[in-house]
Amino acid sequence: MTAASEKKLSAHNVSKGRVAWTAHVSDEKLFQVILAPHVSEKGTRTADKHRQFVFEVRRDATKPIIKQAVEKIFSVQVEAVTVTNVQGKRKGGRNAGRRQDWKKAYVSLKPGQDLDFMGPK
Repeated sequence: MTAASEKKLSAHNVSKGRVAWTAHVSDEKLFQVILAPHVSEKGTRTADKHRQFVFEVRRDATKPIIKQAVEKIFSVQVEAVTVTNVQGKRKGGRNAGRRQDWKKAYVSLKPGQDLDFMGPK
């Protein structure tokens, strides 16, 4: 890409409200990225077998930002992050509607690292 096309592209993204967070993010924003741990049977199995933990994250969060947030909040080293967009369920019947879409992040920790949701005993 040329410098002119990069400027044009970035100006287009700014006008559309699609500005991505940069590599240096404030602590305030990092604490807002992870919304909640996603507890399910599948999440428990992956945590036991592969040292992966599942979180519900903001829909505009990226993999590097999620990695920074987990490392900052839980004081662990993250090996990899995988992200999936989950479609909201459709409900039919008399009050037809749809649940909101959300984003799920699978966070793999480096060997020797563990996440303790309960805190110190």
